[in-house]
Amino acid sequence: MVTRDVVITNLIGLHARPATFFIQKANSYKSSVWVEKEDRRVNAKSLLGVLSLGVAQGMTIKLIADGSDENEALDGLQEMIRTGFGEE
Repeated sequence: MVTRDVVITNLIGLHARPATFFIQKANSYKSSVWVEKEDRRVNAKSLLGVLSLGVAQGMTIKLIADGSDENEALDGLQEMIRTGFGEE
């Protein structure tokens, strides 16, 4: 299991369209992936779960992955977040 803290940089956070891109990317990996904000952890492959966190610009979230491609999963998701989900 690996974890990584990342800061959301895009203007609207993990809402609607960016969240859809995020869960599609998470679903492309075999590993189990979770997103944690404060004391709540949700499945990163669930749109409703990710949206329920209410992640806004500037917030720090923890990405957690466990499985055969866990490092690749976190690298890919972190890069997607770093580049603003391709929307900026």
